[in-house]
Amino acid sequence: MDPKLQTQLAEQVARRRTFAIISHPDAGKTTLTEKLLLYGGAIHLAGAVKGKKSQKSTTSDWMELEKQRGISISSTVLQFEYQGTQINLLDTPGHKDFSEDTYRTLMAADAAVMLIDGAKGVEPQTRKLFEVCRLRDIPIFTFVNKMDRPSREPLDLIDELEKVLGIRSAPMTWPIGSGDRFRGVYARDPSLEGGGELHLFDTGGNASVSKKLQADRIPMAGKSDEELAELFSGESLDVYDGKALVEALKAELELLEFAGDPYDHERVLKGALTPVFFGSAISNFGVEWFLQNFIRIAPPPGPRESSVGVIEPTDPRFSSFVFKIQANMDPQHRDRVAFMRICSGRFERNLEAQHLRTGKPFKMARPLNFFGQERVIVEEAWPGDVVGMVDTTGSLRIGDTLATGKPAPEYEGMPSFSPEHFAQVLIKDPMKRKQLQKGLEQLSEEGVVQVYRQRGLGDKDPILGAVGALQFEVLQFRLQAEYGAESRIERLPFTLARWVRGPGFDAAAFEREDSRCLEDRDGNPVVLFKTEWGFRYARENHKALEFLTTAPRG
Repeated sequence: MDPKLQTQLAEQVARRRTFAIISHPDAGKTTLTEKLLLYGGAIHLAGAVKGKKSQKSTTSDWMELEKQRGISISSTVLQFEYQGTQINLLDTPGHKDFSEDTYRTLMAADAAVMLIDGAKGVEPQTRKLFEVCRLRDIPIFTFVNKMDRPSREPLDLIDELEKVLGIRSAPMTWPIGSGDRFRGVYARDPSLEGGGELHLFDTGGNASVSKKLQADRIPMAGKSDEELAELFSGESLDVYDGKALVEALKAELELLEFAGDPYDHERVLKGALTPVFFGSAISNFGVEWFLQNFIRIAPPPGPRESSVGVIEPTDPRFSSFVFKIQANMDPQHRDRVAFMRICSGRFERNLEAQHLRTGKPFKMARPLNFFGQERVIVEEAWPGDVVGMVDTTGSLRIGDTLATGKPAPEYEGMPSFSPEHFAQVLIKDPMKRKQLQKGLEQLSEEGVVQVYRQRGLGDKDPILGAVGALQFEVLQFRLQAEYGAESRIERLPFTLARWVRGPGFDAAAFEREDSRCLEDRDGNPVVLFKTEWGFRYARENHKALEFLTTAPRG
């Protein structure tokens, strides 16, 4: 190996952090993303996350429907540098109907930031996404948001993390009050930058000014209760409230010393312990300080399992996998972009790699970095980076590996999920059938929906499957907006799908009142069932067959 390249790889890997933000809808995820971008100098004005036409749409929510609805639908990759660290931030949908896209994005992340609403605690979608993180044992960092609004007791929130999610927590900061009595946080862990300091919340409305926040960092050691009470009361609370906040803070800190978990870096890296920070993204309080400490303790890109063993990021062989496909990021050019996570080696523009699924060479001639709808040609990239590859031929799929060297490593495919909602899509104008077929082909490659063919009908009147019902609305909107194909969606009464393989398979045997046999895009038979009982009945009567929840590879 070239010593110069080895040194470059080690340096570039060490300064990269690639992470995803996961949360329940409305926990403030997009707001937190915008504030992180502000500190990285990537943007100069945070967008309002309200979904109104009169407001500036957020940078990460670039699709028109996202702008109208004020929700994140598609994962977005945002890259920026902060204090010498190259950050790859994977912003993900929070709505449960788009969780499949989030699952795939987490496969490309080295860590996750779990955002929790201080008033609501651990919500169902947070729990679902957390389980995916646990399956990969990736480090999880918790940011409890909206502390400047009425919130639950912080001790209750910490207890809920353990009882509901089954993970121990190490509070790195601790809140002083909440809602209109929120006075800031205490940096209780000495391993932190600024540990032992009080970070006082600016109740005068200037919390977005970084310099003001820096001026409000005060060492707590040596301060009497009276001095602390005066600091906490400030201009908005009387001394009595200040004294009550001092008593509550000291009592909670004492309890944490006996009942809480100390920070343990090894346990954090194994995903067994989550560092917890408190703040307010909308008021920009605690965000930069969280970012400073996150890049200190979050892991750089690590090794990954492959078909030829563990591949270290400093391995000179280039390797990457596709975790996301996005069509029409530029509606004027009708492009198709495959997002790949680089796992090892150095990437250079025009690099020719092997496409492991097809066995054919693939020249990476049009690599791009994206920031919302802005795009920049990538000349080189390193492990941990995410690069968008323009793929006009449609040869790349989610889960594909691109690599060099002999033997070239191949990574395990992306997890896919059995649909729970089904519908038939019908074109309103028969003259637009080609546009409909093109749209369905590209949007199914993105993972928006799964498309099945009815036996004997070819591409006519396809059946759609989706993990979440809202995906049909997204599909219908994008078919009309991006392909000019106005469609009608008719829901079907099926509730689950299973791919079937094995000796003696007979499709006609599954054409029953409670089941239906279709084909996926690769010609694999897939059976839709109306009820769980119908599925169990079929499995009992066809014991020689396998019923798979995901499509067979290859």
